[in-house]
Parts: sequence; C-alpha cells; structure tokens
Amino acid sequence: MGKIVTRLYDSFEHAEEAVLELERAGVAHSDISLVSHQSGVSSARAAVREPQDMTAAEASGSGMALGATLGGLLGAGGGVLAGLGLIAIPGLGPVVAAGWLAAAAVGAVAGGVVGGGAGGIVGALTNSGVSQEEADVYAEGVRRGGTLVSVTVEDEEAASVEAVLDRSRHVELGNRREAYRSAGWTHFDDNAPVYSDEEAAAERKSWLSRP
Repeated sequence: MGKIVTRLYDSFEHAEEAVLELERAGVAHSDISLVSHQSGVSSARAAVREPQDMTAAEASGSGMALGATLGGLLGAGGGVLAGLGLIAIPGLGPVVAAGWLAAAAVGAVAGGVVGGGAGGIVGALTNSGVSQEEADVYAEGVRRGGTLVSVTVEDEEAASVEAVLDRSRHVELGNRREAYRSAGWTHFDDNAPVYSDEEAAAERKSWLSRP
C-alpha cells in the first residue's frame, strides 16, 4: 500500500457520486472505503437484508467481518455501495460503512490497538499514514453527520485518484478544521456524546446551505 487518499463529504449523495466515479475510473472495490453517519443514508435507497442472507463471498468482498455487522447489508446497485453494513465505532455510534477502513477501525478497537482518545477511525487512518491532525477532523466530520471516502493507491496512481476526488463535491479540510476550532473544538474525542440523527441532520443542513 503506497498512499491513502481521503475526502470528507457533508452529503452522502456527494460521497456516493465520488465512489461511483472512482469505480468508473477503474479503482478496485477492495481499495475503496466509505464510512457515513447512518442518518445521512437515504432509507428510500437502502434495501435491508438480514445478516443471515450474506454469503461468504459478500462478506469477504465488503471488507467487513461478519462479527462486526449489526444490521444487515444495504443494497445500492453493486460495487462498494452494495457492501454497506451497520457497525458501531467508538465516538461515532452506529455508522453505515464498507471497505478496509471500517474493518481496520473495528479491528483496532477489538484488538486493543487504539487507546486513549484516539478512536477506531482515527487509529485506522493514522496507522495507514494519515496525519493525526487530519484524522481528527475526518472523524469529527463523520461524528457530526458526514461521510468519509478513503482509497488505498500505489504511489504512481495517487495523482489520478486525487483528480477524481478533487472533482467531487468534497469538504475543504483546512477550512473545516478552522471552523471547528473557532467554536472551541480541539480534537476528536471518542468519549464525546454521539450525535443524534436530528443533530447530525441539522449539522449537515447548516454546511450544505453555505455558499
């Protein structure tokens, strides 16, 4: 694994569009991860299947351990989005997720690799080469209702993947970090209260309504 390319989205739909573009560009499903506050996923789009309906191939292809699946799979037309499932991550509560990042976050928590206030997502990101400062903002963004898309790429493929994601409607991370800090936030805390669906929806709306 050469590099991690990650973007944060205020809208699940924007993240979904980015994932589909990555797949159209030829990025392997196994290299793409998505983690979203569950309130951001449209229930109208999600066709829920029970865990016992999962096949071994589906469980393997989604990058998720069977033991981490809480609420079945959400069908979304194939690819990464078809492997979405509900898992619980410290500081985030139940999230809709698929791919290596979610599996790494759950594995870090279960294995005791992540300690203190790091949180599963922060630990998984920093262990993959993302800076602590950026990982904190990414995790906080998901806690507040956002969606994270992360891709593992070889060094020579990084520029093309970044170009795809830069064309998507993603959050400018530096601006978001400064906005959080101006309101008194300092870092992601996995002991902080989990955002309710209503709070997360209000947070998303406030960011999406800005020019």
